[in-house]
Amino acid sequence: MTTLAISNLHATVETDAGAREILRGVTLTVESGQTHAVMGPNGSGKSTLAYVIAVPPKDPVPEGSITLDGQDVLAMSVDERARAGLFLAMQYPVEIPGVSVSNFLRTSVTAVRGEAPKLRTWVKEMKGAMEALQIDPAFAERSVNEGFSGGEKKRHEILQLELLKPKIAVLDETDSGLDVDALKVVAEGVNRFQADGTTGTLLITHYTRILRYIHPDYVHVFVDGRIVESGGPELATKLEDEGYERFLKAGAST
Repeated sequence: MTTLAISNLHATVETDAGAREILRGVTLTVESGQTHAVMGPNGSGKSTLAYVIAVPPKDPVPEGSITLDGQDVLAMSVDERARAGLFLAMQYPVEIPGVSVSNFLRTSVTAVRGEAPKLRTWVKEMKGAMEALQIDPAFAERSVNEGFSGGEKKRHEILQLELLKPKIAVLDETDSGLDVDALKVVAEGVNRFQADGTTGTLLITHYTRILRYIHPDYVHVFVDGRIVESGGPELATKLEDEGYERFLKAGAST
């Protein structure tokens, strides 16, 4: 059983006017076999939560903790977090000119697994994962994300997920910029990742459409840097009907 435990997490960024609080006491636990959807309007701090989990923030965390199977995540470097089993699919994947997709993936897998996969086995593994995600095999020799469409970038993120096989996947608005066909392919990849029940997923989004294909066990409403309501899949349906207005009004009155 893998457990990602976030407790009373705060995060700030330095501005010209001083420290600005982005996360305001987030508490959340994600276990293997679970899919948690964190939903909220733009600017609520959802992406900040994703990055604090996966990447050491520039500004130190003033309060709270994150642990993965009891290990202090906040004390880890970004590569230590990856080797421990954390994965982040970025909202805006970056281009890496001059580094081919195949080399990038094999280097990443080597770093996480602690040894390089045998070349013959690796080629078969990579091609199989690419085929499942309907990625043209020619992409293996292209520079990472360079000239890729939005959908191609997101498929490449899920390709990394399938090959790295982390314990916990944090997916930051993986659905943004995807047409319906690409959304279905990406969702199927996430569902394959979750199929054996040994991994957990934290899915961050502000749309409900991806939840038609990836069915969450828990839904959390995230507003103004904190979770303001939690529930089951029915909460996502309620958000689709009502939006975030009542949560925003409640936040403005406190």
